[in-house]
Amino acid sequence: MRGLPPGAGANHVAPTYELIYWPGLQGRGEYVRLVLEQAGAAYRDIARLDEYGGVDAVFAVIRGEDVAGGLRPLAPPILRHEGRMFAQVANICWYLGRRHGLAPEDELLQAEANQLQLTIADLVAEAHNTHHPIAPARRYEEQREHARVYAEQFRRARLPKFLAYFEGVLEDNSARGGRTMVGDQLSYVDLSMFQTLEGLAYAFPNALARVEPTIPRLLALRQEVAGLPRIASYLASPRRLPFGEDGIFRRYPELDDPPAA
Repeated sequence: MRGLPPGAGANHVAPTYELIYWPGLQGRGEYVRLVLEQAGAAYRDIARLDEYGGVDAVFAVIRGEDVAGGLRPLAPPILRHEGRMFAQVANICWYLGRRHGLAPEDELLQAEANQLQLTIADLVAEAHNTHHPIAPARRYEEQREHARVYAEQFRRARLPKFLAYFEGVLEDNSARGGRTMVGDQLSYVDLSMFQTLEGLAYAFPNALARVEPTIPRLLALRQEVAGLPRIASYLASPRRLPFGEDGIFRRYPELDDPPAA
């Protein structure tokens, strides 16, 4: 794969958005950040900015104290734009993608993009459950043994199944003349696929290495997205926080495959 076709709105001068997400970690907020960065959109990551209230700003929205209008969101990530709040990663990415040329224009392809984004969300949820299989609010150390059991079936069955599916999506779209996950232009789905592969490489480097020979198209997509000028600039900037053991993708060696001999 050479030179991903850019989204139609790559040079659009964007209005200001506010991203409301927990400070100090990538988490699900990173999926939104990547779309904003590739769109060249002006945005404020308000929980990282003390002048906007820091983490208190997140709780104010969740409690319904700072919701100007529209539907009250349940949990971050939340996008605030033109006095309205939008939540859920797939929903936010669709909204931004439509506004900035990072979503298909065709209605049927829009539905396919949403389907793929929701399937990515399923994979992300299962990756999270490897270290919190019983209860998200309980510490990892309290559910370590259950995590080992869950992580093993994730690595052996679920991870290969998901990645084989996404590899097949790329192969099928290639047969139709496309070089991305859906349609013939870069979309928010490609950015989300990149982030998911990055997270899996951090949390499960050995398990992913075992599967890598079967997913050449996904690996090429990951490399191409990382090389997009705006994404490359973002990844090299302090705005891109490192992975760590407070987010969705966590590196616990006991939950990964043993290193290859």
